[in-house]
Parts: sequence; C-alpha cells; structure tokens
Amino acid sequence: MTSPAGERCRPVRCAIYTRKSTTEGLDTDFNTLDAQRDGCQHYIQSQAHLGWTVVERRYDDGGFTGGNLDRPALQRLLDDIDRGEVDVVVVHKVDRLSRSLLDFARLMERFERRGAGFVSISQHFDTSTSMGRLMLNVLLSFAQFEREIIAERTRDKVQAARRRGKWTGGTPVLGYAVDHVKHRLRVIDEEAKVVRLVFELYLRTRSLDAVAEALRSRRLRQKRYKTRKGVRRGGGEWNRNAVYTVLRNPLYVGKMRGQGETLHPAEHTAILDEPTFAAAEASLAARTTGRTRRPLSDEYALAGILRCAPCEAPMAPCPVKGRNGRPYRYYRCRAHQQYAKRCPTGLLPADALERAVAAQVVVVGNDAKATVLLNAGVSPLSGMAVAPASSALLGAWPMLPVPERCRLLRSVVREVRVERGQLRIALKDVPARSGQAEPAAARA
Repeated sequence: MTSPAGERCRPVRCAIYTRKSTTEGLDTDFNTLDAQRDGCQHYIQSQAHLGWTVVERRYDDGGFTGGNLDRPALQRLLDDIDRGEVDVVVVHKVDRLSRSLLDFARLMERFERRGAGFVSISQHFDTSTSMGRLMLNVLLSFAQFEREIIAERTRDKVQAARRRGKWTGGTPVLGYAVDHVKHRLRVIDEEAKVVRLVFELYLRTRSLDAVAEALRSRRLRQKRYKTRKGVRRGGGEWNRNAVYTVLRNPLYVGKMRGQGETLHPAEHTAILDEPTFAAAEASLAARTTGRTRRPLSDEYALAGILRCAPCEAPMAPCPVKGRNGRPYRYYRCRAHQQYAKRCPTGLLPADALERAVAAQVVVVGNDAKATVLLNAGVSPLSGMAVAPASSALLGAWPMLPVPERCRLLRSVVREVRVERGQLRIALKDVPARSGQAEPAAARA
C-alpha cells in the first residue's frame, strides 16, 4: 500500500477484543462475540488504505465481567502489547474493554506507554485531543454507572426472592439438595439425621469441641457436593467452626435469612423444630460477651509465623484469665483448638517464647533489615534457657510497646517451628552485613 507521496504505509497490526458478561448463547453458531468481531473486521477493512491489518489471534472473553481485569483473553492481549506485537486495539464498544473508570484509565496508560492505539467502532472519538479524552471519560463514567445499577438491581432481586422464602443459590447445605426443576431445597434423609445429631450432642454437652470429637469418632464427614463444573468439594473432618455454622443456620427450621438478621418463612421443609433450634441459639448467645476488641494478632508478636511441627499446624494466640482475673497470654496449637487432638506441644507462654525468639535476632545498625544470628546452637525451650547474646535488646524487650515487638520480630522472622521443646527459627531473605554470610534458617 502506498501513500499519496508514493511512500509505502507501515502495516498497522490491529487486535480485535470481544467480551460478553454471561455464557448464555455462546454455544450457538453465530453468537455475540462473533457479531462483535465481524463488525470490527469490517471497520479494519475500511482502513486498509492506512495499512490496517487484522491480527489472526483471537481475544474473546465469554462469560467474564467488565468490572475487573481478571480475564484470560485480556491478559493475553496485554502480554502481546508488551511484546510489541499489537499496534491498535479495536473493540465494538468502550464497555467491552472495561466498565470500570479506574481500570480503563490504567489500560489507556499502559497502551500509551507501549505506543498502542485504541479504537471503538461504534463510538468515534480521538484520544489524541483533550476533548476526545474528556468524551472518553464521560462514556466510561456512564458505563461504570450502568454496571453499578445492574449490581443494585441484582441485589434487590435476590433480597426480594429471599423475602418470599426462595432459595437463591450458594454453597449446598448439609441436610439439603437443590431441586433444579422447582428451584427449591429438598431434604436428604441421611444428612438430616446428622443435622439432628449435631443439635442433640450440643444441647447435651454444650461444647463445640465435644460435638466435633463425637462426630469424628463416628466417622461422619461434612457436606459433600459437586459443582456445576463437576468438581467435588467438601467432605472434610468436623471441627468447632463447622459445628457452629450448622447450629446457627436458620434453614433447618424452615426460615431464610434476609437482609441483616431478618428471617423469612421459606418454601423448603424444615428438619428441626423451633424449640430445639432456639435452645441451641440461646446457649451460643450466652457464650458470647458481645464486646468488640482489637485483633489478637496486634497483641501477639508471633501470630501467623509460629507453627507446631508435630501437628504441622499453626499455633494461635490463646488468652487466658486466672482465678484472680489476671490475664495470661499463651500460644496453642490450632489442630488442638479446632479438632481437639492431643498435641504434644501444649500451651506455650507467649511472653517467654517471644523473648526467646527475640534473643536470637538483633537489629543492627540503622538498616532494620540487616540481621545477625546470635546463637546457632540448640537450647531447650523449658525455662527458655537462651544465651543472652544481646543484653541491650533483652533488657529493653519488656519495656517495648506491643506493636513495636510485633513489628520488630515480623520484619526479620519468616517462621518459627516448635518441636520437642526446641525452636527452629527461619529468617527472611534479607541482605547480610559485609564480610558476613547470613543464614537462611537456624536453630535456637
């Protein structure tokens, strides 16, 4: 192709991007993605005198929302743009690329950085001028507004269906299966017996852990189900959280939870009677103080990085009050906490354990990331007999604010494992001081 001056035009490689929010109708011979691509191809052919050519690779996202960028075809398109294989992105409408104003601005910035253009065949504008960019932002604002309106309508529809007692979808519940013909729940007798057993055991023991242990001893499992894609889910062991979820579910008395804590009569058959469910709910409410407090991770420096090696489970904060009302801080194995397993580690005093870990790691110089291992030997955990390699740090440790202790240890320690009265401390990958080799992990 030649220009009026007799010079050959440089080929402009045009990638066509298409998108549809749902998968409905995509299995037909000519769907909306094909219609979008056909329109874009005709537009590119009309610009053949400028050297525009169609990139053969297809970028079709069927069944993906425009509210985010988590779309496989779009990510492939962005990768090809970064490699310099695409000069212009062509879409049928602006909202096919994105319905989020922020995401669209980021895409345009990425296109400009790579020298790629953008064309919408049904909405003509020129992004090279200030007026064109203004009109583009106005169009995107309306696209985002439309997406939010659709989301609000969907939420209102779901709430209206729940007020009428209809099943609106979600994770399958123990005791019920979904009747896809009548769009309601139907009772599974075998699972309903397990539900009644959970309530019976709890009202007898008043302990979530005891119920979970009894269910595990009878080799009972949680709800097993298959997704629409054929993937099998569920079937795990019972723990206190699973028991609590069953005890708090109003579906078992034939009610549907609406907005907030409002309950509405449901269409499906109840498994339990009202007095049984009310008794369990009252018992659970009596166990809750109703007070709010800050997360325990703000008070425990090793929260999230301490693990029990024998159980291969994390160790969670465990606050305890003595008979005199004085609070004590401990760490307890999560396997013991959730599954009531007999853990060889037991309770560990938080203050002594954090002090022992701090004794092994010292922040040196002005660089908070430069660390040195103080003691590479193995010391027993009992009595926290750790060599005081840094008396300054150990002396100041009790006086440090709790947030500062958390920040100090978490900035340099990746993981702490407890096994047979010993600590194994793994440090984060940080640069070592000149002339010293920094260990990636060590025993303390």
